[in-house]
Amino acid sequence: MKNYTTDKIRNVSFLGHRGSGKTSLVEALLFAANVTSKMGSIEKGNTISDYDDEEINRGFSINTSVVSLDYQEKIFNILDTPGYFDFSGEVISALAVTGGAVIVLDASSGIEVGTEKAWRMLEERKLPRIIFINKMDKGAINYKKILLDLKDKFGKKVAPFCIPLGEGENFEGFINVIEKKCRVFNGECCVDKELVPHEDFEDVRNLLLEAVAETSEEAMEKFFNGEDFTEEEIKAGLRKGVLNGDVVPVLVGSAANLIGVHTLFDMMFNYMPTPEESRGGIVYGKNPDTQEKVERRVSTDEPFSAFVFKTIVDPFIGKISLFRVVSGSLTKDMEVLNATQGRKERIANLYFVRGIKQRDTDRVVAGDIAATTKLQDLKTGDTICDKNNPIVFKKVPFPKPCLYMNIIPVKKSDDDKISTAIQKLIEEDPSLTVIRNAETKELLIGGQGKTHLEIVVSKLYNKFQVQATLSTPKIAYRETIRKEVSVQGKHKKQSGGAGQYGDVFIKFEPLYDAEYEFVDNIKGGVVPKQYLPAVEKGLHEAAKKGFLAGYPVINFKATLYDGSYHPVDSNELSFKQAAILAFRKAVEQASSVILEPIVKMEIVVPEEYTGDIMGDMNKRRGKILGMDPMDYSEQKITVEVPHKEVLGYATDLKSMTQGRGRFEFEFIRYDYAPDEVAAKIIAEAKAAE
Repeated sequence: MKNYTTDKIRNVSFLGHRGSGKTSLVEALLFAANVTSKMGSIEKGNTISDYDDEEINRGFSINTSVVSLDYQEKIFNILDTPGYFDFSGEVISALAVTGGAVIVLDASSGIEVGTEKAWRMLEERKLPRIIFINKMDKGAINYKKILLDLKDKFGKKVAPFCIPLGEGENFEGFINVIEKKCRVFNGECCVDKELVPHEDFEDVRNLLLEAVAETSEEAMEKFFNGEDFTEEEIKAGLRKGVLNGDVVPVLVGSAANLIGVHTLFDMMFNYMPTPEESRGGIVYGKNPDTQEKVERRVSTDEPFSAFVFKTIVDPFIGKISLFRVVSGSLTKDMEVLNATQGRKERIANLYFVRGIKQRDTDRVVAGDIAATTKLQDLKTGDTICDKNNPIVFKKVPFPKPCLYMNIIPVKKSDDDKISTAIQKLIEEDPSLTVIRNAETKELLIGGQGKTHLEIVVSKLYNKFQVQATLSTPKIAYRETIRKEVSVQGKHKKQSGGAGQYGDVFIKFEPLYDAEYEFVDNIKGGVVPKQYLPAVEKGLHEAAKKGFLAGYPVINFKATLYDGSYHPVDSNELSFKQAAILAFRKAVEQASSVILEPIVKMEIVVPEEYTGDIMGDMNKRRGKILGMDPMDYSEQKITVEVPHKEVLGYATDLKSMTQGRGRFEFEFIRYDYAPDEVAAKIIAEAKAAE
C-alpha cells in the first residue's frame, strides 16, 4: 500500500447494535475495492476484521479492528467496533482517533439500543456521522417508518440522501438524490442507471436544498430567489452541514449484495473530515517536563507525535502497538521518545494493518494509522514523539469496572502464571482491572459485565493455556462492639528457668469516627513504658479475628489504665499475649455485632425505568439519596446499598433497562447488618470452619 498525503486520508469508525452488519459491511468495502477476491462471512468465521478466535467462535466482534485500504487513490482507515455493550472501552478508544463515524442500522430491526448509544457517544464528542441502513433486502422493511423513527429519536438533522427502489425481497437499489441517478443491483454488482420518476424525489431533494441554504447567507439568498444550486454547491453546502453536525446523511443498502457500498465510499471521502479538519486540526497536550500546555497541528510540517490507542498481545508475534500519527511523520529505524514513560525507543518495524494482517511501510504521515511491534514498554495511552519536542496527549478515559468476580486457576501450579497472563490481557483491554484482596485471599477481575469476564477466562486458556473459573467474590465484613467493658488480661507461664508474666487492665468502648484508637492511661509505671508497644501490637493482632464470625474488628477504643509486671519474668511477648487475652474477653462481653460494607451508587437510566429501579433498590435494602435529571431524558439515581446486594447488579441492570442503564459505585463505610442478615453471615462463617 502506497503512502498518501494527509488530505487523502479518512479515519472512520463503524458503530451500531450487535448484529447490524458492521463487519459484513467492512467485508463489502474490501471486496468493492478489489482488496479481497471473495467476501468473508461471520457464519464461516473468515472475515478480515473478526480474526480473534473468540470472535470467530462466538460470532460477534469483541475487539476494535483496524482495516486500512486504498480505493481510487484515497486511503480509508475503517475501525470496526464491537456492538456488544460489555466492550464499550473498544468503541471509546476508536473514537479517540477517528474523525467521523458510520452508524450501521439493521433495516429489519430499526433503531435498537446500540443505535441510541452510538448516536449519543458521537453527539458527546461532536463527531460527524453517516447512518447506513443495512439489510434493506431482508424481511418486511418499512423505510418510511425507519426514517420517521430516526427523525423522532434524533431530530431534524437526520436527512435522507437516498430513496430506496423497492423494499425487502424487492429491494434492487436506490435513487441518489444529490447526483440525480439510480444505483441498481444487476445480480452481481450495482450499476448506474437513468433517474426514474419517484413520488418522494422532489420532497427529499428540497429538504436537502434547505439544508444547503442554511450553510451561508449567499446560499440562503440564492435559495429564496428560486435560483438552482450547482451539484458542486450542493455537495459543498451539505459537507459543511455534516462537518458541523447540522446534517446527518442517511444511506440505504445491502452489504451482502454490495448495494450502496460504492456510494458509502464516496460519502465517507466527500463528507467525513480530513485529519486536518477533524476537531479543528489541533490536538492539545502537555510538556512532560514543564507541564505546560502544548499544541500540535495535524500537519507533516510539525514535529513528530503519535498516540497509542490500542495494544494487541499475540503469544507468537509479541506486542503490537496501534497508533495514530498526530503530527509530522514517522519513518522506520527512527528513534523516538516515549514521553509518557520518559524512555527512548527505536522503531524497528512499521506497518499498516488490515485486521491481523500487516503490510510493511517505510513512512507514516500525520493523520494516518499504523502499527509497530516488539516495543515491550509501550502501552495503550502512551505518547511517542520527537525527542527534541516532547508532548504527552491526554489518555483515553476508559469506563470503570462495574462487575468484579473471583478468578481461580484450576491448577495450583498456575497461581503465578495467571497474574502475568491477566496483566497481558489488561494491556489489550484497559477497561479490565485486577485486584489481589489480601483479606479474602481472592484475585478479583473487574470488567463491564459477565460476558466480558467470561471472555477473559476463554482468552486465558486459548492464548496462555491457563484454565480458570469465575465465582462470586466474598464480602469483606467487619465486626465491632456496642458496649463499654473493662477487662483484665493476665498471661502467666512458669516452666523452669525464666517465666512469662504480663498483666493488663483495658477499657474497651465503641468508637464512631475512626477504626481504632489506643490510649495509654497508666499511672505510676505499673506497666513499664517499654511494654506499651507490645500491648498495642497484641490488640492489633487480636482484632484481625472477631468473636462472632472471625471478621476483623473495627471502630473501638482501647484504654490501658492498669496492670502489673514481674522484674524478671516480664517481657514484650508476655504483655502482647496479655493484651490478646484481654481483647478476646472484651469482644465476648461487649455486645459484638456484624458490620457490612455499604457502597454509594450512581445509576443513570432513562426516565421510564426510574420507578422499576427505585423499587428494585428498596428490595435490596437500598436507601435512595436523591434523583437528578440528566440529558437525553435520563435520571441519575443516587443510592446507598449494602455491597452484598449488588454483586451482580451489572447483569441485572442490563436486563431491567434493555441495556440502556449504567452505573458507578464506590465503597463509603461499614454499617450494622440487620439481625437476620448477621445471623446468616455468622452461620456461613461457622459452616466454613
